[in-house]
Amino acid sequence: MKAVFQTDRGKVRLHNEDAGGILINQDGNRLAIVADGMGGHRAGDVASEMTLTQLKNEWEASGGVLTAGDAENWLKDQITKVNSLVLEHATTHTECDGMGTTIVAAITTDRFATIANIGDSRGYLLNESGFKQITEDHSLVNELVRTGQISKEDAEHHPRKNVLLRALGTEKTVEMDIKTIIFEEGDVLLLCSDGLSNKVNETEMMEILLSENNLDQKAGSLISLANEYGGEDNITLAIIEFSDVSEGDV
Repeated sequence: MKAVFQTDRGKVRLHNEDAGGILINQDGNRLAIVADGMGGHRAGDVASEMTLTQLKNEWEASGGVLTAGDAENWLKDQITKVNSLVLEHATTHTECDGMGTTIVAAITTDRFATIANIGDSRGYLLNESGFKQITEDHSLVNELVRTGQISKEDAEHHPRKNVLLRALGTEKTVEMDIKTIIFEEGDVLLLCSDGLSNKVNETEMMEILLSENNLDQKAGSLISLANEYGGEDNITLAIIEFSDVSEGDV
C-alpha cells in the first residue's frame, strides 16, 4: 500500500479550513481523512481540525479492525462521537456558532476499503472497470439531480451548488453513508474536498492518476490544475494505491 496526502490554501482564500491526513494504527491499517470546514470567523478550521484530532487519537490507539464489519462499526461510532464534540464546542463558543465540516474517510486494508462520508467531499475509485465517484454528495443540487429536476450538467453551474443537506457537527444526530468495496492490487482510491472536484473533471483526474508520475507528483498535479482553473477554494486530497511495491510507502 502506498499513500499520499496534500492540502493547499488555493489562490483566493486567506486561510485553509480543510484538514486531513493518512494515519496508521497498531495493525498497520490506514485511515485516510479529508475534512472541509465551514463557518464564519474562521470556525471552519476549528471544526475540521477537531475532527482530525479526535479521529487521529482514536485510530492510533485502535487495533483489531480485522473485517469490513469492524471497519464500518468503527467509522460509524467514531464519527458519531466527533459529531457530538463539534456540536458541543459550537454551542459553547459563540465565535464558533454554526460551524461544521464535511468528511470523507476511508479505512484501507490489503483486502478491502471502507468509506464513510457526510457532505460533499468525495471518494473516487480507479480500477480495471474505469474511474468513478463512489460517494454520494449530500447537497441540495445533487438531490435535484437525483430526483430528475435538473441535469448533471446543469448542476455544475447551479447558483446553490454549495448548499449542503448534511454536515458534521451541525445537528445532534447525523446520517452518514458507509460502504465497503473490494480493494485489489492496482486499484487507486482518491479522497478530496470540493476545492478539487469543483474544478477538475473526472477525465482529468483519471489521466493524472494513470500517469507514470509517483503519488506525490500526481497529488501535486491535481492541486496545480485546480489552482490553474481558479483555485477559489482550499484544495485537499488523499491518494491510496494498492501496490506490492514497498518503496515510498506511507
